[in-house]
Amino acid sequence: MSTRFPLLWLFLIFSFISGCGHVISENLRKQIDPAITFKQVFENPSAYTGKMVLWGGEIIQAINQKDGTTLIEVFQTPLRWRGEPKDTEESIPFEGRFLIRIAKYIDPYLYRRGRKITVAGEIQGEITKLLDEMSYRYPVILSRQIYLWEEYHYQYPTHYYYYDPWWDYRYFLVPRVPHHHDKD
Repeated sequence: MSTRFPLLWLFLIFSFISGCGHVISENLRKQIDPAITFKQVFENPSAYTGKMVLWGGEIIQAINQKDGTTLIEVFQTPLRWRGEPKDTEESIPFEGRFLIRIAKYIDPYLYRRGRKITVAGEIQGEITKLLDEMSYRYPVILSRQIYLWEEYHYQYPTHYYYYDPWWDYRYFLVPRVPHHHDKD
């Protein structure tokens, strides 16, 4: 009985770890060339047209197009081992922005600014658009699989307890004098 117990725990731990895998399907990940970097594609998108990549970052905006597609503008950040984009502060200096083309309408409220996104898709080339007052070349990816990450809300405590060197604990040790009301 004692030899089965550790084996059972090892099996449960292995099952849990293998269940917490990557968010993009294994089929698509096999088609991706990990040697292709965002920087390489950003410098010459036409040289990589048709190649599969796995990118992610933070959504800047989602724009539904007249032709029934959606373009999502993304601030690119490196990915963690499961495919989750790192926080923006961890990605400085950043390498650029890219566009995801989705073959259907999506709700811009769900795909709103600041949400993290991971996409596996095929490089389609580039689109030049205005970014403020300058022309900016965006690499474009046709989405094959997309993953929108959960938003985390941090609740901060409403009361803070701190040490005050001027606070005197003796205020609480003084005996209270009963308050008497005079009867008329």
